[in-house]
Amino acid sequence: MKRYAIQELYKWKEKSVRKPLILQGARQVGKTWIMQNFAKEAFQKSIYVNFESNTILNSVFEKDFDIKRILFEIQLATGVAIDNETLLLFDEIQEAKRGVTALKYFYEQAPEIPVIAAGSLLGIATRHNDSFPVGKVDFLSVYPLSFFEFLEAMGKEQFVEVMSQQRWELLTSFHEQLYDLLKIYFFVGGMPEVVKEFVESKNVEVVRELQLDILNAYDHDFSKHVPAEEVARLRMVFRSISGQLSKENKKFIYGFLKEGARAKNFELAIEWLQDAGLVYKVNRTKKGLLPLSAYEDFAAFKLFMVDIGLLGAMSGTPSKSIINGNAIFTDYKGALTEQYVLQELKLSRKNIIYYWSADNSQGEIDFLVQREDKIIPIEVKAEENLQSKSLRIFVTKNQGLHGLRFSASSFREQSWMTNFPLFTVEGILS
Repeated sequence: MKRYAIQELYKWKEKSVRKPLILQGARQVGKTWIMQNFAKEAFQKSIYVNFESNTILNSVFEKDFDIKRILFEIQLATGVAIDNETLLLFDEIQEAKRGVTALKYFYEQAPEIPVIAAGSLLGIATRHNDSFPVGKVDFLSVYPLSFFEFLEAMGKEQFVEVMSQQRWELLTSFHEQLYDLLKIYFFVGGMPEVVKEFVESKNVEVVRELQLDILNAYDHDFSKHVPAEEVARLRMVFRSISGQLSKENKKFIYGFLKEGARAKNFELAIEWLQDAGLVYKVNRTKKGLLPLSAYEDFAAFKLFMVDIGLLGAMSGTPSKSIINGNAIFTDYKGALTEQYVLQELKLSRKNIIYYWSADNSQGEIDFLVQREDKIIPIEVKAEENLQSKSLRIFVTKNQGLHGLRFSASSFREQSWMTNFPLFTVEGILS
């Protein structure tokens, strides 16, 4: 399985000033696999320590932050001599007492030693006795497999190459085949264990069982890490996402959780889910002007899941939909398609993501993306319906903007807007 995040690890390795690197992301998105495979590819030696299972070393940072002592104890415990070419891999670092804080001292006392750390964001966020090493670490976000990574896992690398090169005539010839593959991705999603199972067995029932297992594991994490008084609220928010996104107006509504629900009662639960990497929050912006953050409406937002396959599992989208043509898109098409585009947009740090809606609710742009000094209005269509009234009005009112529409239709370009096939999002905006 090929993961594009490994390319970013090579860039980190070559930095002249290399800080310890923290891999961020939800549980089971592949952080451990990525750092271990990078170690095999790029270093002659590495030491892997899982602080959740290694009872000998999970208190190695507790005494003090003398890095020479710490390195010596790691050598004794693992039997591997550490030098400048030895990559240290610290997994589940939140389970090591003062482990996150210790990364600061690796940077200050032994910057020549390469260190990669990973762990549950939920655990890191709740370890209040650790001071976070602000400015002393680098970060890399790890997400579920993108559609391009999924295609490569399916042995369809040639399609990735053609889409990356934006060869529109050739893509039009293979449009139906690529769209069918996209529908499979909508069901399977990008969780590595789930993708591996589908590639090997093509058994959609086992795929759904694995997805439900992952959701249950997340639910178990809530009880393990979250203060007891917040668990019920957190579950309510998490389990409501599929229903919230199925509404025509996908804005998150507190009253959807229970009658009389208010923001103040659920804001902390949403923050927990964000810190855990389990949900993505997209705020509304009131205007299409730079910078979009200056016009941010913090009271209006959409919540998306970490993975489209998990969203389908949570909503109970039946596995048989995968072989029923467009059936998978019939009632839930808007939610799944918008979730997919959001996941693809999240792949690039360049994309600062909002959505726009008119104050009078007459018109909405699914995503409004700022990339450096450029604003990109994006409309998402699950089918070939090419009505784009809101997008056209928005572009007309905001001179200088060019709209993008991702739909089930083939590539076409107009003076005010370009339509791209849904399966090309990653090639256009990642």
